[in-house]
Amino acid sequence: MDDLTLARAVHVLAVIHWIGGVAFVTAVILPALAVFEEPSRRLAPFEAIEHRFSVQVKVSVPLAGLSGAYMAWRLDSWGRFFEPAGWWLAAMVLVWALFMALLFVVEPLVLRGPFRRRVAADPAGTFRIIQRAHIALLAMGMGVAAAGVLGAHGLLG
Repeated sequence: MDDLTLARAVHVLAVIHWIGGVAFVTAVILPALAVFEEPSRRLAPFEAIEHRFSVQVKVSVPLAGLSGAYMAWRLDSWGRFFEPAGWWLAAMVLVWALFMALLFVVEPLVLRGPFRRRVAADPAGTFRIIQRAHIALLAMGMGVAAAGVLGAHGLLG
């Protein structure tokens, strides 16, 4: 097995863990928590589950980025990111950068203080924001993953 095959395997497995986890939280956990009658009871189990996933995804998201950068470096394909036919490469980087910012900047700075105050003031509204944000993140992640597969096989340009 050569280094590119290994890098691609690491990349795909990291993305499966990352986007698959977002899909599970969005399509299973959040709807299950929404059945609680008392909105204030929804957020504690969500935070406990999300924390466990956050610890794991703080490995898989950087791993996806590192393996992707390695493949771009190894193939000397940096120029493709700026070609119209390589839009899907740039889209992957943008979604990756968004998740990196969420995990390593927004979560520690915003979700600890201001988030807790919002939960206390409006638990039902906060839960709706969480649901909508996860739906948007999942849509972006799935769309870019699909574009990455199609683009890697020459079907997007």
